Amino acid sequence: MASATEFEDLERTLEDRRQRVEAALRRHSRPGRAPAVEAAVETSLFAPAKRLRPILALLVAEVLKGDPDAVLPAGCAIEMVHTASLILDDLPSMDDAKTRRGRPTCHVAHGEATAILAAFALMNRAFEILAEGWDGGPDAAGRGEIARELARAIGTDGMIAGQSVDLLMTDRAIDFPTLEFIHSRKTGALFMASAALGAMAARARPAEVAAVVAYAKNLGLAFQIVDDLIDATGGAAEAGKDVGKDLKKTTFVSFSGVQGAQALARELIAASEAALAAFGPRAEPLRELARYVVTRRR
Repeated sequence: MASATEFEDLERTLEDRRQRVEAALRRHSRPGRAPAVEAAVETSLFAPAKRLRPILALLVAEVLKGDPDAVLPAGCAIEMVHTASLILDDLPSMDDAKTRRGRPTCHVAHGEATAILAAFALMNRAFEILAEGWDGGPDAAGRGEIARELARAIGTDGMIAGQSVDLLMTDRAIDFPTLEFIHSRKTGALFMASAALGAMAARARPAEVAAVVAYAKNLGLAFQIVDDLIDATGGAAEAGKDVGKDLKKTTFVSFSGVQGAQALARELIAASEAALAAFGPRAEPLRELARYVVTRRR
């Protein structure tokens, strides 16, 4: 078990980056003429959150010697897409969750129809940010590549594929490759896109992009395993959402047991760290983040 002080420096870094993401999200939010939808967007997007995915994009850019400020708008797009996916995931027709980020889910607070519109509004704004561009950011061609990467992460070989198979497999026993398929897309795809967007916005070389994406793939799966462990053994206050919702599904914990899931998470973190070997010591913040995700169960 890590000591109480082991991650103090990293936690300060994460909090600093989280606050920068929060401020940027405020700047990039745009009022319109749909007050009920905008209220739903506000309560969902600005509920207490770790902002891990945009922070990952920022840390990747910093490791690759890019300007993190030039990555912030892309990070905002990622967080908007992530929040939209949570709104949709919580719907009665999906996971039928009542709590998210320590608050009532969007459809509970604002109604199902408004929640769906809020999710679409967030998706739309994310791609609008990428289309508009920003000072110090990539040119139109570069932003097009970033938009394509994010769209792929969401699409029918990404998050949608993972969610679709997950719904189909409710109440069914599934094998490990199917379980990995679900979560490498449902959770891992946006982690991978976050790393790729951070690298691309920093104008990284293709080999560098591939390395951080490999890191993020393993990190995303480890994150999901920790989430499964919290669902199985933690409380709602720790999770910030409903717990026990996955009892009808095969999870990494139900498949491998608590100790087996913990061991698999450690193996994935080792693989994520190995993917960064070519970067040497400068990638230590990303390695530390990976260890933190598992050790601190966040």
